[in-house]
Amino acid sequence: MSKLSPAELEQYVFSRTGDANENLLVGPREAEDAAAIETGAGTLVVSTDPVSLAVERIGRIGVAVASNDVAASGGVPEYVVSTVLLPELDEEVLDTITRQLHATCERFGLTIVGGHTESVAGLERPLLSLTCLGYTDRFVSTTTATPGDRVLLTKGAGIEATAVLASDFHEQIDADEATFERAHSFFDELSVMPEAAVCTPVATAMHDPTEGGVLGGLVEIARASDTDLVLDGDAVPVRPTTRELCAAMEVDPLRVLGSGALLVTVPADEAAGTLDALDEEGIVAIDIGHVEAVSGTAPAVVRDGQRRTEMVQDGMYALWD
Repeated sequence: MSKLSPAELEQYVFSRTGDANENLLVGPREAEDAAAIETGAGTLVVSTDPVSLAVERIGRIGVAVASNDVAASGGVPEYVVSTVLLPELDEEVLDTITRQLHATCERFGLTIVGGHTESVAGLERPLLSLTCLGYTDRFVSTTTATPGDRVLLTKGAGIEATAVLASDFHEQIDADEATFERAHSFFDELSVMPEAAVCTPVATAMHDPTEGGVLGGLVEIARASDTDLVLDGDAVPVRPTTRELCAAMEVDPLRVLGSGALLVTVPADEAAGTLDALDEEGIVAIDIGHVEAVSGTAPAVVRDGQRRTEMVQDGMYALWD
């Protein structure tokens, strides 16, 4: 599994969007994970995401990932449409998935309003696709990071990957049970709704790093906003449990599934206040760098003097292969 290249997306997806609609404020484009639609009740934010890995907790992950995209766009997630596709009609698997969907939506204050469920020949594992909807008074794009802004990151790198490694690769990792218990607890941290609510009033750009991890998310912001994102050395926080499990499976913590973290750019004079506000909500966050005008031939993430301009392929997918 891997993302399409920007050129492929432009040729086959972004250029083929049906009839134009004047109410569409933000539609399909690179690094933008949600659409914005003007309605009589305000701006509707819509996002959709599939999940086919980490089967034991696919419902929990799916709800978090779909709602995160709405929250990271400044929206307040409210509604979910759920599609569950199974390799075969296994009532035990279906029971597990729908229980997780119900419990997670209930926890986040979301309502499942419809969807589709069936078995599909040829699938190797369950596939869950969720669409999340919510309203906002201030849509926040990935395209508007501005030179001079500071770059903030909540929680740390590889939050989702740590939990998934402990779940799906337990037998391949030599670690004590306390480590696995800590890693499993990361499943409870996948939502970025609380930090997005804090940051939305001041953010110039927000993005939740999923495939490709924190590094991939930073590259997407840089490309989308046509800027350089310059990191302060080793400022990106990586928890010890994440380092241990990633090292065991030989993957880079900065290039693996990153749901649970939120990347935010804010004006320099808002950075300290935003960090304080996050701290008051019990959310760990750190200033990891700043935004500059592009200094090379293409937008980049600049780390230790090295420029990264290409999209990042997630290191986790090869593990399932």
